[in-house]
Amino acid sequence: MPPAPATSFIIPIPLLMLIAVTTMPLLLAGGESIPTTLDGPFKPTTRRFDPSLRRGSDDLPIDHPRLRKSNVSSDLPEQIALALSTPSSMWVSWVTGDAVVGKNVKPLDATLVSSEVWYGKEKGKYTLKKKGNATVYSQLYPFDGLLNYTSGIIHHVLIDGLEPGTKYYYRCGDSSVPAMSEEISFETLPLPSKDSYPHRIAFVGDLGLTSNTTTTIDHLMDNDPSLVVIVGDLTYANQYRTTGGKGASCFSCSFPDAPIRETYQPRWDAWGRFMEPLISKVPMMVIEGNHEIEPQASGVTFKSYSERFAVPSTESASNSNFYYSFDAGGVHFVMLGAYVDYNQTGAQYAWLKEDLSKVNRAVTPWLVATMHPPWYNSYSSHYQEFECMRQEMEELLYQHRVDIIFAGHVHAYERMNRIYNYKLDPCGAVYITIGDGGNIEKVDVDFADDPGKCPSPGDNVPEMGGSCPLNFTSGPAKGKFCWDRQPDWSAFRESSFGHGILEVMNSTYALWTWHRNQDVYKDDSYGDQIYIVRQPILCISPATSREAGGGKETSGGENRLSSPSFPMFIWIFLMFGIL
Repeated sequence: MPPAPATSFIIPIPLLMLIAVTTMPLLLAGGESIPTTLDGPFKPTTRRFDPSLRRGSDDLPIDHPRLRKSNVSSDLPEQIALALSTPSSMWVSWVTGDAVVGKNVKPLDATLVSSEVWYGKEKGKYTLKKKGNATVYSQLYPFDGLLNYTSGIIHHVLIDGLEPGTKYYYRCGDSSVPAMSEEISFETLPLPSKDSYPHRIAFVGDLGLTSNTTTTIDHLMDNDPSLVVIVGDLTYANQYRTTGGKGASCFSCSFPDAPIRETYQPRWDAWGRFMEPLISKVPMMVIEGNHEIEPQASGVTFKSYSERFAVPSTESASNSNFYYSFDAGGVHFVMLGAYVDYNQTGAQYAWLKEDLSKVNRAVTPWLVATMHPPWYNSYSSHYQEFECMRQEMEELLYQHRVDIIFAGHVHAYERMNRIYNYKLDPCGAVYITIGDGGNIEKVDVDFADDPGKCPSPGDNVPEMGGSCPLNFTSGPAKGKFCWDRQPDWSAFRESSFGHGILEVMNSTYALWTWHRNQDVYKDDSYGDQIYIVRQPILCISPATSREAGGGKETSGGENRLSSPSFPMFIWIFLMFGIL
């Protein structure tokens, strides 16, 4: 082999391996030009609402085939749902019995039924059996003309001993009746590892139960996710009077004399039936939104949300259904609550700080946060509504180099350039608003930078928590509450219904695709697509890092280029001007 020319150099094997890993997704794209976040920050782009589409649709009627109860016997399970617990365990939830709406309602006795799950790795062979608990709840409105509600029996069973990446078959119910469900199957996720990720993770928010919702969920199911994350606002049962009837896109506009923000709780049961074909086979993780508040006259809130969904609160040491964390392969999720105390002196902040400190980025390289309201939002709707929460929590998430932050609340789509504290930052998170699931309140079309569309600082006040509107202190919008053009931090926005799919390729690359509802019948069509690229070497966490140092944890003060644990091949990068 002839000697290399004097102007060339030998590329070390570690460098070759890194180049191969970080370019692989682009090579797998079949030559298509899919942008990456490394190409950013991007010039702000807006795709206006398509006037040939409707901004919204009415809710499906309660007797719609996908919403009504189909079981002949009320003893049989319905509204069956899965949720992750730990990498080797899963929650199975369902409802039996008949809910009751009336002036005087009597709760069912949950102690009279059993909660059982039979499961195994072969069809019809259930080698494992677990029992759980059951509960009921009531939604009470002691006002003239209003009706009360008491639920069916809600069952939650934790099944464990699950092997990763394995298909299981299960039935749930009460074998003593007997009243067991038909056999259903699910596949477990891979164990936490930098080399293993869920096939596809679906994100959606602000769903409701409209015709648009059916398109969203049907489209999402066609994309075959292995995990579904819903960023709040599930049923929109609080768009109704307690007597049912027709829901309203604006409750206060349609029912100005209502003594309280009422709900029609049978919409929760209808939503559980509607979602069952998906979430009985694929785990669904939820976080609360403002439409889950549902205040009762006694001051009780979030009762439906708290009782119906099993989440890994104990498993993640939060002990609260309003915020928790979990692992999905090499992705660590933190689900944050915007409608409980998020201040730095509160329990949620203390839990979050502890949870993030335990994350080992050598095992779960990707760190993803979700919450219901967005911190960065250029739409008029909910503009700067949760600025207080951002001011309390953003720095902590930035210190730990959270990669992506998903939110809903705004009924449209928006993806931000990497940002921190309203400044473009290559180490900031990619914020994505995905609150476009299709609910009755219609899609948001106005931007805060449109002429005459900038809200006043007092317009968008949270239903819970404080308000901290601010004027910008630097940049093109200095001294103003709104920009007069699309903000630099807003990379792409469009008013349309849809959902998103995250496909994590490896420890540095993840493909994000936003699927619009109008593209459901078009092959290989989407509204937005980009590779989100992590840069753990450039963006070493000032809090802790177990990744750049080969798995060894170092304190923030030691995370400098002079650190003894700094990988040698990075010096080679620097030597040849690659970094």
